[in-house]
Amino acid sequence: MKNIFIVNKPLNNLTKTLKIEGDKSLSIRWVLFSSLASGISKANNLLLSEDVFAAINAIKKLGIKVNFRNNKCLIHGRGIDGYKYKKNITIDAKNSGTLGRLILGLLINTPYPIKIIGDQSLSKRDFNRVAFPLSKFGSKFELNKNHGLPLKIFGTKKSNPIKYFEKKGSAQ
Repeated sequence: MKNIFIVNKPLNNLTKTLKIEGDKSLSIRWVLFSSLASGISKANNLLLSEDVFAAINAIKKLGIKVNFRNNKCLIHGRGIDGYKYKKNITIDAKNSGTLGRLILGLLINTPYPIKIIGDQSLSKRDFNRVAFPLSKFGSKFELNKNHGLPLKIFGTKKSNPIKYFEKKGSAQ
């Protein structure tokens, strides 16, 4: 952070412009949701971190157009069924647990297996707690012996409705 602005007492007339850095988790979620929207979504102040770029690269592999213009990110969403699935897609979540877990829910209708990989640290994390409830919708998963990455998702043409109660809670 270049400039630091500390507020020690209430301000009556603020004449400065405050620029707050984007949030990684929100930026990744925005990228994923925007890819499902119909039309162009615009973001100012998107956090441009390795994890967010991994999310952008993931949706690009799924046929979603992304542009950067005048410090804005534009995502050309193609609607809820707008992903262009191709054979042999591998999505690299890098070190992003948020991306690795959330993208699985968006891929349950893929007609082709999709491989999700990540860096060494992410590969040690448990993905069974996401794969298990998603498998109830009808998709199938191939996880490594430790339930981490790499994994493959095999989608379903018709998702089943489910009732599911998460007992463990979220780390976030």
